[in-house]
Amino acid sequence: MQPLSNRTAHFTDSVIRRMTRISNQYGAVNLSQGFPDFDPPQAILDRLAEVSHEDFHQYSITWGAQNFREALAEKQSRLMGRQIDPNSEIVTTCGSTEAMMAAMMTVANPGDKVIVFSPFYENYGADTILSGAEPIYVPLHPPTFDFYVDELEAAFKQHPKALILCNPSNPCGKVFTRAELEIIADLAKKYDAYVITDEVYEHIVYAPYTHTYFASLPGMWERTISCSSLSKTYSITGWRLGYTIAPAEITDRIKKVHDFLTVGAAAPLQEAVIPGLRFGQDYYDGLLQTYTHKRDLFVQGLDAIGLEHTTPQGAYYVLMDISRYGYESDLEFCEMLARDVGVGAVPGSSFFREDVNHLIRFHFAKKDETLNEALNRLEKLKKL
Repeated sequence: MQPLSNRTAHFTDSVIRRMTRISNQYGAVNLSQGFPDFDPPQAILDRLAEVSHEDFHQYSITWGAQNFREALAEKQSRLMGRQIDPNSEIVTTCGSTEAMMAAMMTVANPGDKVIVFSPFYENYGADTILSGAEPIYVPLHPPTFDFYVDELEAAFKQHPKALILCNPSNPCGKVFTRAELEIIADLAKKYDAYVITDEVYEHIVYAPYTHTYFASLPGMWERTISCSSLSKTYSITGWRLGYTIAPAEITDRIKKVHDFLTVGAAAPLQEAVIPGLRFGQDYYDGLLQTYTHKRDLFVQGLDAIGLEHTTPQGAYYVLMDISRYGYESDLEFCEMLARDVGVGAVPGSSFFREDVNHLIRFHFAKKDETLNEALNRLEKLKKL
Protein backbone atom coordinates (compact mmCIF):
# COMPACT_ATOMS: atom_id res chain seq x y z
CA MET A 1 0.00 0.00 0.00
CA GLN A 2 1.07 3.58 -0.57
CA PRO A 3 2.39 5.47 2.48
CA LEU A 4 0.16 7.83 4.39
CA SER A 5 0.65 11.60 4.47
CA ASN A 6 4.16 12.80 5.25
CA ARG A 7 2.66 16.02 6.58
CA THR A 8 1.05 14.24 9.54
CA ALA A 9 3.61 11.49 10.08
CA HIS A 10 5.07 13.10 13.19
CA PHE A 11 1.77 14.06 14.78
CA THR A 12 0.83 12.60 18.16
CA ASP A 13 -2.60 12.69 19.72
CA SER A 14 -3.39 15.75 21.82
CA VAL A 15 -1.47 15.40 25.08
CA ILE A 16 -4.09 17.56 26.81
CA ARG A 17 -6.95 15.28 25.81
CA ARG A 18 -4.81 12.21 26.56
CA MET A 19 -4.34 13.41 30.13
CA THR A 20 -8.11 13.66 30.53
CA ARG A 21 -8.38 9.99 29.56
CA ILE A 22 -5.61 9.10 32.02
CA SER A 23 -7.32 11.14 34.74
CA ASN A 24 -10.56 9.28 34.10
CA GLN A 25 -8.73 5.95 34.16
CA TYR A 26 -7.41 6.56 37.68
CA GLY A 27 -10.34 8.56 39.05
CA ALA A 28 -8.15 11.65 39.38
CA VAL A 29 -9.39 15.19 39.81
CA ASN A 30 -9.00 16.40 36.25
CA LEU A 31 -7.09 19.70 36.23
CA SER A 32 -5.62 18.92 32.81
CA GLN A 33 -8.11 19.68 30.01
CA GLY A 34 -9.50 23.17 30.59
CA PHE A 35 -13.23 22.79 30.99
CA PRO A 36 -15.40 23.79 33.97
CA ASP A 37 -17.39 21.43 36.17
CA PHE A 38 -20.08 24.06 36.82
CA ASP A 39 -23.11 25.01 34.76
CA PRO A 40 -23.43 27.70 32.10
CA PRO A 41 -25.56 30.77 32.92
CA GLN A 42 -29.20 29.90 33.59
CA ALA A 43 -30.51 32.19 30.83
CA ILE A 44 -28.58 30.16 28.26
CA LEU A 45 -29.80 26.86 29.68
CA ASP A 46 -33.40 28.10 29.68
CA ARG A 47 -33.14 29.15 26.06
CA LEU A 48 -31.57 25.80 25.15
CA ALA A 49 -34.59 24.01 26.58
CA GLU A 50 -36.92 26.21 24.53
CA VAL A 51 -34.91 25.78 21.35
CA SER A 52 -35.25 22.01 21.52
CA HIS A 53 -38.98 22.46 20.77
CA GLU A 54 -38.53 25.11 18.07
CA ASP A 55 -37.52 25.03 14.43
CA PHE A 56 -33.73 25.20 14.69
CA HIS A 57 -32.79 21.62 13.86
CA GLN A 58 -31.60 22.04 10.26
CA TYR A 59 -28.64 23.86 8.72
CA SER A 60 -28.32 27.53 9.49
CA ILE A 61 -26.61 29.86 7.04
CA THR A 62 -23.14 28.40 6.49
CA TRP A 63 -21.20 31.26 8.05
CA GLY A 64 -23.60 31.63 10.99
CA ALA A 65 -27.25 32.28 11.77
CA GLN A 66 -28.23 35.88 11.09
CA ASN A 67 -29.41 36.68 14.62
CA PHE A 68 -26.33 35.04 16.14
CA ARG A 69 -23.99 37.14 14.00
CA GLU A 70 -25.96 40.29 14.75
CA ALA A 71 -25.83 39.70 18.51
CA LEU A 72 -22.11 38.88 18.32
CA ALA A 73 -21.40 41.96 16.20
CA GLU A 74 -23.19 44.17 18.72
CA LYS A 75 -21.17 42.74 21.61
CA GLN A 76 -17.78 42.83 19.89
CA SER A 77 -18.33 46.24 18.33
CA ARG A 78 -18.70 47.64 21.82
CA LEU A 79 -15.57 45.88 23.06
CA MET A 80 -13.32 46.35 20.02
CA GLY A 81 -14.17 50.01 19.47
CA ARG A 82 -15.34 49.77 15.86
CA GLN A 83 -18.59 48.93 14.10
CA ILE A 84 -18.39 45.31 12.96
CA ASP A 85 -20.59 44.25 10.06
CA PRO A 86 -22.36 40.99 10.96
CA ASN A 87 -22.76 40.08 7.29
CA SER A 88 -19.34 40.77 5.82
CA GLU A 89 -16.90 40.60 8.76
CA ILE A 90 -17.95 37.58 10.88
CA VAL A 91 -17.79 33.83 10.30
CA THR A 92 -19.26 31.45 12.89
CA THR A 93 -17.11 28.34 13.28
CA CYS A 94 -17.06 25.03 15.15
CA GLY A 95 -15.10 26.38 18.07
CA SER A 96 -11.99 28.54 18.03
CA THR A 97 -10.09 25.43 16.91
CA GLU A 98 -11.76 25.61 13.52
CA ALA A 99 -11.54 29.41 13.52
CA MET A 100 -7.75 29.19 13.81
CA MET A 101 -7.52 26.49 11.14
CA ALA A 102 -9.73 28.44 8.73
CA ALA A 103 -7.69 31.58 9.35
CA MET A 104 -4.43 29.75 8.77
CA MET A 105 -5.62 28.15 5.55
CA THR A 106 -6.93 31.52 4.38
CA VAL A 107 -3.57 33.22 4.90
CA ALA A 108 -0.84 30.64 4.36
CA ASN A 109 0.43 28.99 1.20
CA PRO A 110 2.56 25.81 1.26
CA GLY A 111 6.11 26.86 2.04
CA ASP A 112 5.14 30.04 3.90
CA LYS A 113 6.44 30.66 7.42
CA VAL A 114 4.35 31.52 10.49
CA ILE A 115 5.65 32.90 13.79
CA VAL A 116 4.47 31.08 16.92
CA PHE A 117 5.38 32.21 20.44
CA SER A 118 6.61 29.41 22.74
CA PRO A 119 5.01 28.22 25.00
CA PHE A 120 1.95 27.79 22.82
CA TYR A 121 -1.36 25.99 22.73
CA GLU A 122 -0.56 22.69 21.08
CA ASN A 123 -2.84 23.18 18.05
CA TYR A 124 -0.87 26.11 16.62
CA GLY A 125 2.09 24.12 15.39
CA ALA A 126 -0.21 21.46 13.96
CA ASP A 127 -2.38 24.10 12.25
CA THR A 128 0.70 25.56 10.62
CA ILE A 129 1.91 22.18 9.37
CA LEU A 130 -1.54 21.17 8.12
CA SER A 131 -1.58 24.40 6.12
CA GLY A 132 1.70 23.39 4.49
CA ALA A 133 3.54 26.20 6.24
CA GLU A 134 6.57 26.14 8.53
CA PRO A 135 6.44 27.43 12.12
CA ILE A 136 9.11 29.81 13.42
CA TYR A 137 9.17 29.60 17.21
CA VAL A 138 10.01 32.67 19.29
CA PRO A 139 10.50 32.08 23.02
CA LEU A 140 8.58 33.83 25.77
CA HIS A 141 11.11 33.94 28.57
CA PRO A 142 10.05 32.85 32.09
CA PRO A 143 9.25 33.76 34.75
CA THR A 144 7.36 36.74 33.25
CA PHE A 145 7.17 35.21 29.75
CA ASP A 146 8.29 38.34 27.93
CA PHE A 147 9.69 38.25 24.41
CA TYR A 148 13.00 39.81 23.36
CA VAL A 149 12.53 42.31 20.57
CA ASP A 150 15.69 41.25 18.77
CA GLU A 151 14.58 37.60 18.73
CA LEU A 152 11.15 38.54 17.44
CA GLU A 153 12.55 40.76 14.71
CA ALA A 154 14.98 38.02 13.69
CA ALA A 155 11.91 35.84 13.10
CA PHE A 156 10.21 38.59 11.10
CA LYS A 157 13.34 38.97 8.98
CA GLN A 158 12.56 35.47 7.65
CA HIS A 159 9.53 37.11 5.99
CA PRO A 160 6.73 35.10 7.60
CA LYS A 161 3.23 35.28 6.21
CA ALA A 162 1.68 35.61 9.67
CA LEU A 163 2.16 35.60 13.44
CA ILE A 164 -0.12 33.76 15.86
CA LEU A 165 -0.89 35.70 19.03
CA CYS A 166 -2.65 34.05 21.98
CA ASN A 167 -3.67 36.80 24.40
CA PRO A 168 -4.20 36.05 27.27
CA SER A 169 -1.85 33.18 26.70
CA ASN A 170 -2.47 29.49 27.20
CA PRO A 171 -0.57 27.93 28.98
CA CYS A 172 1.45 30.62 30.75
CA GLY A 173 -1.32 33.12 31.54
CA LYS A 174 0.60 36.07 30.11
CA VAL A 175 -1.36 39.19 29.18
CA PHE A 176 0.52 41.16 26.55
CA THR A 177 0.85 44.83 27.42
CA ARG A 178 -0.21 47.49 24.95
CA ALA A 179 3.46 48.43 24.52
CA GLU A 180 4.31 44.81 23.61
CA LEU A 181 1.39 44.64 21.19
CA GLU A 182 2.53 47.87 19.54
CA ILE A 183 5.99 46.35 19.00
CA ILE A 184 4.37 43.34 17.33
CA ALA A 185 2.17 45.67 15.28
CA ASP A 186 5.13 47.75 14.10
CA LEU A 187 7.01 44.63 13.03
CA ALA A 188 3.94 43.23 11.27
CA LYS A 189 3.66 46.46 9.27
CA LYS A 190 7.41 46.67 8.62
CA TYR A 191 7.61 43.11 7.28
CA ASP A 192 4.07 42.96 5.82
CA ALA A 193 2.70 40.07 7.89
CA TYR A 194 -0.78 39.13 9.02
CA VAL A 195 -1.58 38.56 12.70
CA ILE A 196 -3.97 35.77 13.70
CA THR A 197 -5.16 36.22 17.26
CA ASP A 198 -6.59 33.72 19.70
CA GLU A 199 -8.50 35.73 22.29
CA VAL A 200 -10.74 33.11 23.90
CA TYR A 201 -9.77 34.30 27.39
CA GLU A 202 -10.52 37.96 26.60
CA HIS A 203 -12.85 38.30 29.62
CA ILE A 204 -10.55 36.52 32.11
CA VAL A 205 -7.84 39.11 32.77
CA TYR A 206 -6.85 39.80 36.37
CA ALA A 207 -6.27 43.26 37.85
CA PRO A 208 -4.18 45.29 37.28
CA TYR A 209 -3.75 43.79 33.80
CA THR A 210 -6.03 44.75 30.91
CA HIS A 211 -6.84 43.17 27.58
CA THR A 212 -6.24 45.06 24.33
CA TYR A 213 -7.78 43.68 21.15
CA PHE A 214 -4.97 43.55 18.63
CA ALA A 215 -7.29 44.55 15.78
CA SER A 216 -8.06 47.78 17.65
CA LEU A 217 -4.47 49.05 17.37
CA PRO A 218 -3.86 51.75 14.73
CA GLY A 219 -3.41 50.20 11.29
CA MET A 220 -3.97 46.64 12.51
CA TRP A 221 -7.60 46.01 11.53
CA GLU A 222 -6.58 45.52 7.90
CA ARG A 223 -4.05 42.75 8.66
CA THR A 224 -5.65 40.99 11.66
CA ILE A 225 -7.89 37.93 11.85
CA SER A 226 -9.41 37.87 15.34
CA CYS A 227 -10.36 34.37 16.46
CA SER A 228 -12.31 33.59 19.59
CA SER A 229 -14.90 31.32 21.11
CA LEU A 230 -17.84 31.36 23.50
CA SER A 231 -16.54 28.25 25.30
CA LYS A 232 -14.69 29.89 28.17
CA THR A 233 -16.78 33.04 28.53
CA TYR A 234 -20.06 31.16 29.01
CA SER A 235 -18.72 27.80 30.31
CA ILE A 236 -19.93 25.87 27.25
CA THR A 237 -16.77 24.19 25.96
CA GLY A 238 -18.77 21.27 24.57
CA TRP A 239 -20.95 23.50 22.39
CA ARG A 240 -18.06 24.24 20.02
CA LEU A 241 -19.11 27.76 19.02
CA GLY A 242 -16.33 30.02 17.77
CA TYR A 243 -15.88 32.80 15.26
CA THR A 244 -13.53 34.93 13.22
CA ILE A 245 -13.73 38.69 12.84
CA ALA A 246 -11.76 40.25 9.99
CA PRO A 247 -12.05 42.77 7.14
CA ALA A 248 -14.60 41.89 4.48
CA GLU A 249 -12.10 40.79 1.82
CA ILE A 250 -10.41 38.39 4.27
CA THR A 251 -13.73 37.19 5.69
CA ASP A 252 -14.97 36.38 2.20
CA ARG A 253 -12.11 33.90 1.83
CA ILE A 254 -12.60 32.49 5.35
CA LYS A 255 -16.25 31.80 4.50
CA LYS A 256 -15.17 29.59 1.60
CA VAL A 257 -12.59 27.69 3.67
CA HIS A 258 -15.07 27.22 6.51
CA ASP A 259 -17.75 25.95 4.15
CA PHE A 260 -15.53 23.10 3.00
CA LEU A 261 -14.12 22.35 6.47
CA THR A 262 -17.32 21.92 8.49
CA VAL A 263 -20.25 23.48 6.55
CA GLY A 264 -21.53 25.17 9.69
CA ALA A 265 -21.77 25.29 13.46
CA ALA A 266 -24.69 23.70 15.31
CA ALA A 267 -27.85 25.70 14.55
CA PRO A 268 -29.74 25.10 17.82
CA LEU A 269 -26.72 26.05 19.91
CA GLN A 270 -26.22 29.29 18.01
CA GLU A 271 -29.80 30.21 18.86
CA ALA A 272 -29.51 29.13 22.50
CA VAL A 273 -26.46 31.22 23.30
CA ILE A 274 -27.89 34.53 22.05
CA PRO A 275 -29.11 35.60 25.54
CA GLY A 276 -25.50 35.31 26.71
CA LEU A 277 -24.24 37.53 23.91
CA ARG A 278 -26.68 40.18 25.12
CA PHE A 279 -25.59 40.10 28.76
CA GLY A 280 -24.58 43.44 30.24
CA GLN A 281 -21.19 44.32 31.67
CA ASP A 282 -22.25 43.05 35.07
CA TYR A 283 -22.02 39.48 33.78
CA TYR A 284 -18.42 39.91 32.66
CA ASP A 285 -17.53 41.65 35.91
CA GLY A 286 -19.02 38.70 37.79
CA LEU A 287 -17.16 36.20 35.61
CA LEU A 288 -13.86 37.90 36.38
CA GLN A 289 -14.68 38.05 40.09
CA THR A 290 -15.40 34.31 40.06
CA TYR A 291 -12.13 33.44 38.34
CA THR A 292 -10.11 35.85 40.48
CA HIS A 293 -11.44 34.01 43.52
CA LYS A 294 -10.61 30.61 42.01
CA ARG A 295 -7.11 31.72 41.04
CA ASP A 296 -6.44 33.01 44.56
CA LEU A 297 -7.87 29.88 46.16
CA PHE A 298 -5.71 27.61 44.03
CA VAL A 299 -2.40 29.47 44.11
CA GLN A 300 -2.68 30.12 47.84
CA GLY A 301 -3.33 26.41 48.30
CA LEU A 302 -0.22 25.57 46.29
CA ASP A 303 1.74 28.06 48.40
CA ALA A 304 0.53 26.41 51.60
CA ILE A 305 1.80 23.04 50.36
CA GLY A 306 5.11 24.61 49.37
CA LEU A 307 4.86 24.05 45.62
CA GLU A 308 6.56 26.44 43.19
CA HIS A 309 4.27 27.84 40.53
CA THR A 310 3.40 30.76 38.29
CA THR A 311 0.57 33.20 39.03
CA PRO A 312 -1.33 33.94 35.82
CA GLN A 313 -2.15 37.45 34.63
CA GLY A 314 -5.05 36.07 32.59
CA ALA A 315 -6.79 32.82 31.55
CA TYR A 316 -7.09 30.01 34.14
CA TYR A 317 -3.85 28.04 34.07
CA VAL A 318 -0.96 27.63 36.48
CA LEU A 319 2.45 26.18 35.63
CA MET A 320 4.07 24.24 38.49
CA ASP A 321 7.79 23.51 38.74
CA ILE A 322 8.49 19.80 39.37
CA SER A 323 12.30 20.02 39.30
CA ARG A 324 12.66 18.88 42.90
CA TYR A 325 11.11 15.48 42.18
CA GLY A 326 13.91 14.33 39.88
CA TYR A 327 11.83 13.13 36.94
CA GLU A 328 13.49 13.31 33.52
CA SER A 329 10.08 13.07 31.83
CA ASP A 330 7.27 15.43 32.75
CA LEU A 331 4.85 13.02 31.05
CA GLU A 332 5.91 10.25 33.42
CA PHE A 333 5.45 12.65 36.34
CA CYS A 334 1.92 13.52 35.18
CA GLU A 335 1.04 9.84 34.82
CA MET A 336 2.34 9.23 38.34
CA LEU A 337 0.43 12.26 39.61
CA ALA A 338 -2.86 10.94 38.22
CA ARG A 339 -2.23 7.36 39.39
CA ASP A 340 -0.66 7.86 42.83
CA VAL A 341 -1.76 11.34 43.89
CA GLY A 342 -5.12 11.51 42.14
CA VAL A 343 -4.75 14.82 40.27
CA GLY A 344 -4.61 15.26 36.50
CA ALA A 345 -2.19 17.74 34.91
CA VAL A 346 -0.62 18.34 31.49
CA PRO A 347 3.14 17.95 30.90
CA GLY A 348 4.62 21.33 30.06
CA SER A 349 6.78 19.89 27.28
CA SER A 350 3.67 19.71 25.07
CA PHE A 351 3.55 23.53 25.05
CA PHE A 352 7.22 24.40 24.55
CA ARG A 353 9.46 24.25 21.51
CA GLU A 354 12.41 24.49 23.91
CA ASP A 355 13.61 21.49 25.91
CA VAL A 356 11.34 21.98 28.91
CA ASN A 357 10.57 18.99 31.13
CA HIS A 358 10.27 20.61 34.55
CA LEU A 359 6.86 22.28 34.28
CA ILE A 360 3.32 20.91 34.36
CA ARG A 361 0.05 22.76 33.76
CA PHE A 362 -3.01 22.80 36.01
CA HIS A 363 -6.25 24.64 35.35
CA PHE A 364 -8.60 26.02 38.00
CA ALA A 365 -11.93 26.34 36.15
CA LYS A 366 -13.57 24.13 38.75
CA LYS A 367 -15.94 24.38 41.69
CA ASP A 368 -14.32 25.39 44.96
CA GLU A 369 -14.92 21.94 46.39
CA THR A 370 -13.17 20.37 43.40
CA LEU A 371 -10.15 22.65 43.81
CA ASN A 372 -10.01 21.98 47.55
CA GLU A 373 -10.12 18.23 46.90
CA ALA A 374 -7.28 18.57 44.38
CA LEU A 375 -5.22 20.58 46.87
CA ASN A 376 -5.84 18.01 49.60
CA ARG A 377 -4.57 15.27 47.28
CA LEU A 378 -1.54 17.33 46.26
CA GLU A 379 -0.49 17.32 49.92
CA LYS A 380 0.85 13.82 49.11
CA LEU A 381 3.65 15.48 47.15
CA LYS A 382 5.24 16.48 50.45
CA LYS A 383 6.17 12.82 50.92
CA LEU A 384 7.84 12.40 47.52
